[in-house]
Amino acid sequence: MASNPNYSNVTPAIEALAERSRHNSRIDPEDYTRYDVKRGLRDLNGRGVVAGLTEISEIVATREENGHAVPCEGELFYRGYRIDDLVNRPLHEKRFGFEETAYLLMFGELPTREQLQEFQTQLSYYRTLPNNFVRDVILKAPSDDMMNSLAKCVLTMASYDTNTDDISLPNVVRQCMQMIATFPLFAVYSYQAYRYMEGNSLCIHAPNPALSTAENILALLRADSSYSYWEAHVLDICLMLHAEHGGGNNSTFTTHVVTSSGTDTYSCMAAALASLKGPRHGGANIKVVRMFEDMKKNIQNWSDEEEIKRYLRALLHGEAFDKAGLIYGMGHAIYSVSDPRANILRSFVEKLSQEKGRTDEYALYSRVERLAPEVITQERKMYKGVSANVDFYSGFVYLMLDLPLELYTPIFAIARVAGWSAHRIEELINMGKIIRPAYTYVGKRREYRALEER
Repeated sequence: MASNPNYSNVTPAIEALAERSRHNSRIDPEDYTRYDVKRGLRDLNGRGVVAGLTEISEIVATREENGHAVPCEGELFYRGYRIDDLVNRPLHEKRFGFEETAYLLMFGELPTREQLQEFQTQLSYYRTLPNNFVRDVILKAPSDDMMNSLAKCVLTMASYDTNTDDISLPNVVRQCMQMIATFPLFAVYSYQAYRYMEGNSLCIHAPNPALSTAENILALLRADSSYSYWEAHVLDICLMLHAEHGGGNNSTFTTHVVTSSGTDTYSCMAAALASLKGPRHGGANIKVVRMFEDMKKNIQNWSDEEEIKRYLRALLHGEAFDKAGLIYGMGHAIYSVSDPRANILRSFVEKLSQEKGRTDEYALYSRVERLAPEVITQERKMYKGVSANVDFYSGFVYLMLDLPLELYTPIFAIARVAGWSAHRIEELINMGKIIRPAYTYVGKRREYRALEER
């Protein structure tokens, strides 16, 4: 009997084929200008090409002055409500806000107390998995990549749904609520399975229907299910800040594109997960944490601003960390003066660092946040301002919460599935034509030659 092939092995023959693709598929960069192609669907100023309309969220990064767009302090609105108010009000009332945010995004208005309670009860009801799902799906062939495991779980759930392909609004709402409820289970259980594969004890807790999404994540993850009041609230705030960010981000645009084809909710969410998994999208906070780990090893005095600047210049020159020439966590495609999510998170990070006894690290983050724009401006030709984005602090939050790096991007997905659900519903309600952009052919036309003549 023939042995199984090595699925991970890249042979010399494959390398040769890849080189052939590289040689025959390279497009002249000048052609993009010649044909007026907006690469990345952005114009020369970095503004996104308008591809649709939405009522779900709004990003404000400029204001109009004398007919010109002038950069301003960033603002973010969910369904017309300022994100600051959505975060601060539940905190003031000593309750968790992610579920309220999910309701607002999906259904377009803030819930009454009774509506919120009903929504939370429904999420608790759906926060369970089919019999033996953990054994038959999650514990079999566990991966060291939790995003792949998450996508596998989502697609497998389609097999348990007798109405998988029904895209009527009530059925899609039901499916989306199930995704919001079960994403934490998929992510944490997949991580526990991976740890078990690595030789650690297997720890699978059942979710507690009385707990919020943030509380359940911590309770499911930790062996003793314990967490502090402030830990749960900071994680809840992170979920709210990551739940939605306009229709133009890569994974949300993917949601619109895939939904416009008429496909099912599970396939749509798996596609969005594939997009979010990319390090240019959902994995940025991991890069920030690893950059700071390298920084802490190479900077002797964390309060020496000149030493910090030297390290930051080394980053930009490709001489430090991953040699990519980037200061991770600084800058955003839209915001220039400030990212409102980073502004909100900053104050909570400071409080959490005090609780965790990590104020020295917080001080280092603060110095880098202040000094990096100065260094970038000196070293690079800048067309717009640069400031810390939400990833700059979210990774530090997860680090202080003792969350494993493997779960950083899945936690982003646990939050963003609420926004994806809202955009899927919006696309279905307003669906016209399938989204199909145009590509201009710039290759040569050739005559077919017989096999013996090639």
